[in-house]
Amino acid sequence: MMFEFHPYDIMTDKKSHRKPVSMSETRVGQLLKIHSLPGGDYYPQFVRLGIHEGQRVKCLERLPGGTIVLQKNRQQIAIGHTLARAILVTVIDENPS
Repeated sequence: MMFEFHPYDIMTDKKSHRKPVSMSETRVGQLLKIHSLPGGDYYPQFVRLGIHEGQRVKCLERLPGGTIVLQKNRQQIAIGHTLARAILVTVIDENPS
């Protein structure tokens, strides 16, 4: 089953008063909004993948060793555990349908 995103980005973190958490703390199936990304050499790589602050992604899978697989539209992106700890996200929905 493919997860479809809404064509607009809702600023739900301000409305729900949810605090950003490390991406490494998220669970499979959660819908996330990127709050902040690490700078330096990683930032241009994120931009090339279409990942930026405010972008909505889904935590698709957690692999052994801490790797997190994200789904952005029809694209799947694997993020290593160390990098995932540096990315802050806001959980938008625990169990999107």
